[in-house]
Amino acid sequence: MTTGSPDVPGAPDLPDLADLLAIAVEAGGAAARLVVEERPKAGRRLEVTATKSSATDIVTEMDKRSERTIVDLITAARPADGFLGEEGASRSGTSGVTWVIDPIDGTVNYLYEIPAYAISIAARTDDGVLVGVVVNPVSGETWTAVRGGGAFLDGRRLRLDPPPAMELALVATGFGYGRERRARQAEILRSVLPRVRDVRRIGSASLDLCAVATGRVDAFYEQGLNPWDLAAGGLVAAEAGAVVAGLPGREAGEALVVAAPPGLYEPLAELLAGLGADELVAG
Repeated sequence: MTTGSPDVPGAPDLPDLADLLAIAVEAGGAAARLVVEERPKAGRRLEVTATKSSATDIVTEMDKRSERTIVDLITAARPADGFLGEEGASRSGTSGVTWVIDPIDGTVNYLYEIPAYAISIAARTDDGVLVGVVVNPVSGETWTAVRGGGAFLDGRRLRLDPPPAMELALVATGFGYGRERRARQAEILRSVLPRVRDVRRIGSASLDLCAVATGRVDAFYEQGLNPWDLAAGGLVAAEAGAVVAGLPGREAGEALVVAAPPGLYEPLAELLAGLGADELVAG
């Protein structure tokens, strides 16, 4: 179902957000079942089919199968939509809607059978992300968000509590794959760690962002996120009440993503700004 745009001759129909969300939930659930139920029982011998930015930035056959499953299901429902997928799904589409897909966010965790990886699916237009779905295939948890309509975990509305002082905040972060970026991120972390309660490194940015939305961590920051790392989880965190941005006055993106409730975002962003945390380093 769509709602038209009668005031703009020739404009594409505006998508019905409930329809987009339902499609994303169905596709995310199907991909989650696939990566769990059809994973070869081979531990770390799971087939690695390619590497990307470095030898540790891997792609498995299950990443590719998961992406194909998602794209096929969405295309069947909305054949005119475009795609931007981590493993190569790319087309412009004619509807104005583009699906941003990470078929396994946390592939190294998946390879090592660490139960912290996710299926991340978002639908966006030129105006921004409209809906987002993040599924943890192991726990079965599903986070959903609709722009202006709130964030939910398995149907339960998520609303952030007032944040702790920064010295009592549990902060999640992540690291890139390139040597130079990792070294720089480690330097920054050395300065952050004494200023907060503790730090967690989960290995899946979409789950980190959903953890902020759920209150499992108080804040998250990372350099080097791609659109598929950020789109769905970023909307979930924002709709739960978090500030999701770069440093003050800058948008969240590859240079830096900071997600935290108002009142915690500001001192954390100030600390990161003083450390030059958004100065892009290769990798």
